[in-house]
Amino acid sequence: QVQLVESGGGLVQAGGSLRLSCADSGRTSRNYAMGWFRQAPGKEREFVSTISWRDGSTHYADSVKGRFTISRDNAKNTAYLQMNSLNAEDTAVYYCGAGPGGIRWTSWGYWGQGTQVTVSS
Repeated sequence: QVQLVESGGGLVQAGGSLRLSCADSGRTSRNYAMGWFRQAPGKEREFVSTISWRDGSTHYADSVKGRFTISRDNAKNTAYLQMNSLNAEDTAVYYCGAGPGGIRWTSWGYWGQGTQVTVSS
């Protein structure tokens, strides 16, 4: 029943880059967007970035704006998150989601398994 499969996490030094991917094998019309939320140790899950399937419009958290870029391939039902200039504050488990496109994670209906991103100082 796993519908979203994500990959691309790992260990990287500060200033480095990673690219996350998320594939939705069973996307329906109810899911207007895909994106990522993250949860750092001892913190609540927070919004990172989303992208609309229909027009490609994007949204970013202030903490990642200018460093992260989200994109999508509609034909492949796959979204990508390019993460540049990573720092220790980016260390978290990153969860791919599919849903209405809002910044409140509780409104999203589908989630990937999560992938660990660790940035060393």
